[in-house]
Amino acid sequence: MSKTRLELTWYNKDKALIPVAAGKYDYMWVDPSDPRYCETHTLVYDEYVQGEQSPKNPKYQYSDRADLEPQEDNLLILGESGDVLEALTRVPELADKYAGKVKLVYIDPPFNTAKTFDSYEDNLEHSIWLTMMRDRLLHLKKLLCDGGSIWVHLDDSEVHRMRLLMDEIFGTDHYIAEIVWQKADSPRNDADYFSSDHDTILIYSRGSSFVVNGLPRTAKDNARFSNPDHDPQGAWWDSDPTAPDSKEHQGMVYAIQQPITGELIYPAKGRHWSFEQNTILESMNTWAPYTTRIIDDAAKRAELCGVTVEDVRQDVAALLLAIPLNEAKEEAQRVYGQKTWPTYILRSDGNGGLGRKSYIPERLNVPRTWWSNDEVGHNRTAKAEIKALFPGKSPFSTPKPEKLLERIIHIATEPGDIVLDCFAGSGTTAAVAQKMGRRWVTCELIESNFHTYDLPRLTKVVNDEDPGGITKTKGERILADGVELPDGVTVEDAAKFTQVLNKLIDDHDEFKKDSMITWLKEHTKTKRLKTVINWRGGGGFQVAHLSPACFDYDEEYNRVLMTPEATGENLVRSVAANLGYTMLSADDADIFDARRGSSYLKVIEGIATMETVDWLVSNTQQGDTITIAAFSVMDGVREHLRKSCKGSRIVALPDDVFHYQQGGEDE
Repeated sequence: MSKTRLELTWYNKDKALIPVAAGKYDYMWVDPSDPRYCETHTLVYDEYVQGEQSPKNPKYQYSDRADLEPQEDNLLILGESGDVLEALTRVPELADKYAGKVKLVYIDPPFNTAKTFDSYEDNLEHSIWLTMMRDRLLHLKKLLCDGGSIWVHLDDSEVHRMRLLMDEIFGTDHYIAEIVWQKADSPRNDADYFSSDHDTILIYSRGSSFVVNGLPRTAKDNARFSNPDHDPQGAWWDSDPTAPDSKEHQGMVYAIQQPITGELIYPAKGRHWSFEQNTILESMNTWAPYTTRIIDDAAKRAELCGVTVEDVRQDVAALLLAIPLNEAKEEAQRVYGQKTWPTYILRSDGNGGLGRKSYIPERLNVPRTWWSNDEVGHNRTAKAEIKALFPGKSPFSTPKPEKLLERIIHIATEPGDIVLDCFAGSGTTAAVAQKMGRRWVTCELIESNFHTYDLPRLTKVVNDEDPGGITKTKGERILADGVELPDGVTVEDAAKFTQVLNKLIDDHDEFKKDSMITWLKEHTKTKRLKTVINWRGGGGFQVAHLSPACFDYDEEYNRVLMTPEATGENLVRSVAANLGYTMLSADDADIFDARRGSSYLKVIEGIATMETVDWLVSNTQQGDTITIAAFSVMDGVREHLRKSCKGSRIVALPDDVFHYQQGGEDE
């Protein structure tokens, strides 16, 4: 029986899209075999931007990240994302470097198709968007390594359709999580129905070896921990000493006698004590002497386990006091009063139920799916970052804050890994990746964005001229010398208290001199450590743009044509890329242009002749083959080449590269 799977269908799903206007999100449907869609473009390399790392300044502190080696192997590309991704996966030189090597893909694609594709009717908008994203996701999947992940940032316009599309391309078993980012810091009262407060980030893995990096614990994370008994192991909190599923763990459902009240304490219904009985017995013996004994409580234990009395285990002993209650009470109260308490504590001043000490974990925090704007910033934060970099210029309507990308890159990568973003926007992903010691590749379709934001911003980053975003971190707030806070009161609590107190007495001079007010301020005084520098500039990046098309299709004559740009090095590189050949270096390219294994490529802007064949064959070694690409071929030359150099061939441009006829057979 064949297996079926759920798939998302849409209008023209079997078609492809090609751009019809340079530098715009404007597309038309074509057959997937159309050369305008199939042609692989190459990259034309422009300038290389190099920066230098600034020396350290003693007035600042520096994080470990500030000492990372700045990355120099980065790539900023001007061009349409689909063509760029195809170049990265199909041009041999680029595919060797990037295919299966990217650790993180973060993309923030166009959100609202009604605005993006405003020249199309409503019933086509979603189809165009889905086809555009489908084609890019397929390329991105090829670029990701097995341990890599893709993070797709969306609002609620397309996220439900994108989830199904990613299930189809990456597989439901590779779905990782759906992050909700609180992008707004205030409501929008001009909203038609609801003010949108969040965006969604879908996460899928490429393979089975994806792992996440934990997040550092913050003072807020540790606020619930205190140390009321001066435990030498440090602060702790009162955690639940039980775990679920008592039916499967009947041997861990039993009574523990409270050493002060004498009450028999059981786990709640459906739960069981979470540690072995010997471990709990050892802890309870610190309060008073205990022993184990079978008691007549089968009915009670059966109720808690959700089974009948006949089915409950009969051999489970309770933990009971080994001495009279009055003696146990005296001993337990002495222990309670002398501090430090055992691992299993007595709640409610010693007269309540059982709790269990849980200390501050040494491990990092597991990332959660709710990201508040006080942790990773909001849209207003991002706009402020862009305004600071480019005074007087209007920022994007929905930029992303650097702290948001910092968290994503931290979770998904390590220093030196490759981060890819094919919708550069204002260049935030690449800027943050550079500051975090990662390599990066990014591209931007709109030329004005590229030259106004991306190139200048990344130039400032490597030149250490970008002090905003994650470049600096406020120094940690700590207690002033000699100040000690009560248990449960954090440094942040003290700072906030002082701030509120100052506001309350601001208009009352008599209160400012009050001895109690002075005492409160002295005992809640805090200070900040030096500003921490996380980035000192350095590294560099290659600027590039997509080569122009060499192949075109004439709908009137229904045939493939060469474009006016199909000449010189552009023609050679295009033919090599589309035939799968790697360009030879300048030193090796005196005769042939490119190579694939033992096969050599020669591109000729003209006619392939007998003399051409003889000259090329004379420059080969035994076992080599030749591919000649030419605009035309003289009679008999193909046969002459086959006889002169077995396994060789001639490719007539353009038909032997893209033999396409609309509505006809494709080769």
